[in-house]
Amino acid sequence: MGSQYRIQVSDRDYWVDLLLYHRKLQSLIAIDLKIGDFEPEHKGKMEFYLAVLNEKVKLPHENEAIGIIICKSKDRTIVEYSLKNSGLPIGVATYHTSKFLPEKYQELLPTEDEIARKLRSLF
Repeated sequence: MGSQYRIQVSDRDYWVDLLLYHRKLQSLIAIDLKIGDFEPEHKGKMEFYLAVLNEKVKLPHENEAIGIIICKSKDRTIVEYSLKNSGLPIGVATYHTSKFLPEKYQELLPTEDEIARKLRSLF
């Protein structure tokens, strides 16, 4: 549905990093991207997003929104305590970066030179 999806509450703007829609689940999927470790307060922010999405964006025939917090790293014990009493569907996942693009994806993406050439043409 969009990146940096805007939701408004009491004349204030909040931004969900990614908002997707899962057709089979018939549910909104809110994704919050973090560049560092998982912190317990990330769960509170996601609960806020899900409450607003369920109240203001979700259609009557759709299921409740699902939240996914994606962090650079997580401590399993901290995640478990943070989510222990939550009644909302929230998951926490990690990511890792690599300096090398797997060979099977290299043909699918433009080269560095092609990207640079396109960027120069914009200015």
